[in-house]
This record gives sequence, structure tokens and C-alpha cells, in this order.
Amino acid sequence: MSAEKHSSWSYAEALSREDAVLSRARERGHELGVEAVSAGTGSLLTVLAAGAGVRTAVELGAGVGVSGVCLLRGMDDRGILTAVEPDIEHLDAARLAYSEAGFASHRTRTINGRSQDVLPRLADAAYDLVFVDGARTRVAQDVLEAARLLRVGGLLVVNDALDSDTVPQPAVRRPSTLSARQAQRFLRDDERFDTVMLPTGTGVLVAVRRS
Repeated sequence: MSAEKHSSWSYAEALSREDAVLSRARERGHELGVEAVSAGTGSLLTVLAAGAGVRTAVELGAGVGVSGVCLLRGMDDRGILTAVEPDIEHLDAARLAYSEAGFASHRTRTINGRSQDVLPRLADAAYDLVFVDGARTRVAQDVLEAARLLRVGGLLVVNDALDSDTVPQPAVRRPSTLSARQAQRFLRDDERFDTVMLPTGTGVLVAVRRS
């Protein structure tokens, strides 16, 4: 990356401002060893949810609640976020973040479980947005399931879609990188989706289901 490009990227990331709720959630994340989405990615989630009028969303990988709070802040006031997280301690931290942000308990449905166990139980074409931010080696499988969950017009959002900048490097063949590439090929080649890769954070892949 050129110095100018890196400067522009850093400037864009720094434009996002976070409040005390998100700062406390990030502090809990540091204590638990959880890396939350970047501030720029959080702002993007809020904008996408608001622009699409999202009322039903699924998040794979609740982390400590930073991304969930950002999604809820953009969603319709009657919207419900279903957050799936395999680590109960992380899920408890996410619940605390939702509460501190002022969201009533009925606005969230938190599920302690792995994506491969939970997603098959969720209804087809029932969601406006699916945010994939779970196990990096399962990105391809999670994206396939997410495509099934989305209604026409729904958004599929994948965090860390560049897998720490390894996806563009052909020589890198680690499992998480291969899974990220497979997910991108699926969305690129599936005629039901229009897809764009954004450099926000560590790469965010956004796809809209057209049919």
C-alpha cells in the first residue's frame, strides 16, 4: 500500500467516533482476548442496517457486543437481532453491552452455540441482514447458510473478508484464507447476488440478494 493510500485509509477509519458504551465493550474485549470490529466497520454496520430498514438480523459471532450494538442502532426500532456465539462468557459480555446501550431484552435473541448447529434451525428467507463474523475457517460454510436465510433484497456482510490481508497473496494457503476465498467465489459466481469488497477495517464483503 502506498503511503498516500495508507494515509487515506487511516483518515477514513478515524472519522468514526464511539461513545462510552462501545468503549467499555472494547475494554471487556481486551480482557477476554476478543478483537471487536473496527470503529469504521461498526459505523458501516449502522449505516447498512439503517439504509436497508433492517428489522430482522442474524450475527454469527457476537464477540463482546460491539458489532451487535452498531447493528441495533441502525435497525428499525422494532427490529430484532439474533446473535449466535459459542463462548458463553463472550455472549454474557455482549448481553451487557446491549443492555448498557439501552436496548430492551426483547430486541435481542442470544443463542449460545456453534454456527453449524444453530443456522440449520433458522428459517429460510426470513432475515433482512446476516453478519458473518464467526470462526474464520468456517466462513465459506457460514456464507452458504447465510444465503439461504436472506430474503430477496437482504444484505450479507462478511467481516475480515481479506483475512488479515492474506487473501490477495496466492502463496498463502492457510485454512482461514482458503475459506475466505471460497466464500468470495461463491458470492461472485452466484447470479442471485451483487457483491462489493470494501477496504474498511480488515476488509468487509457486502452482498445484496437480488433474487
